[in-house]
Amino acid sequence: MIPRRSLLTVLVAGSTLALAACSDSENAPDAERTAAGDAGGGTFPATVETAFGAITVDQAPQRVVALGWGDAETALALGVEPVGASDWLAFGGEGVGPWAEGLYSEAPTIIETLEPSYEAIAALKPDLILDVKSSGEQDRYDRLSQIAPTIGVPEGGENYLTTPEQQLTMIAQALGVPDAAQALQEEVDSLFREAASAHEDWAGKTVTAATRSSEGWGAYIDGTERVEFLERLGFVLSPKIAELPASATGFSVDISAEQLDLYDADLIVAFPIYLDATEISEDPQWQQIPAVADGRALVLGGDLSSAYSLGSVLSTKFAVEKMVPLLEETLDA
Repeated sequence: MIPRRSLLTVLVAGSTLALAACSDSENAPDAERTAAGDAGGGTFPATVETAFGAITVDQAPQRVVALGWGDAETALALGVEPVGASDWLAFGGEGVGPWAEGLYSEAPTIIETLEPSYEAIAALKPDLILDVKSSGEQDRYDRLSQIAPTIGVPEGGENYLTTPEQQLTMIAQALGVPDAAQALQEEVDSLFREAASAHEDWAGKTVTAATRSSEGWGAYIDGTERVEFLERLGFVLSPKIAELPASATGFSVDISAEQLDLYDADLIVAFPIYLDATEISEDPQWQQIPAVADGRALVLGGDLSSAYSLGSVLSTKFAVEKMVPLLEETLDA
């Protein structure tokens, strides 16, 4: 459903190429960004276990480049401003969602996503590169690590399968602020606990996490953050989806347009990938799904769709706060 190098992702990634090319001295910041040690009095050297071995960060990094999906927002949440970052969801500007606005004192240089300009990265003179949620390709890691110490994916985190908890923990370790990660994780955990406790009737209800792109329809499977998000609110993955074979990505299943009834569950939460939400809500076959016809389907759009998809600690807090009231309306209708 969503291949590693899908045409859609390449097109959106390409929208940042011109910005990435502007990484010369004119755009490189003159002032040093917040160092990890300043953010929380970190202790160094710090060692992080990755799929490429144990990586040691000898001292508090002063110039961090964050390339992985959500890596920049994670660093910001921990008090460190990357000098370079990738804008995976094409937010524009500083490359972050509204939940992270104001956390940069100076905008980062935007770096291409799937095919980053290694010259642009090197021009920023980083002393640490974060690529924690990425494809996990050996060649990508090798080229990055020639520029600066690189924190790549964890074991099992290949092809963007790094969990939000792993991402937060590993980046905090690299920045020397593991206690800050624990505090942030507890904030997120508390939000989920409070929401689930306030809606005990959601416990055990089946849910499908659906999506649509120009390449077709799909649904996320157990072990992915979009499903985990809903499970933490009490829902359980629809058995119809759980029984389907995973696609090549390892985190979704393909659904043909003729089989949209496979989405049917007590609740369907859907979002478009670089399409307008009406491409889902106004589709005639979608409207015939029993749950949709009964009003038990929520189609996300705009900032909420991005927050739910990104899965960073900051976007997740935003998504919980905004989505819970919408789920109430959907299931109480």
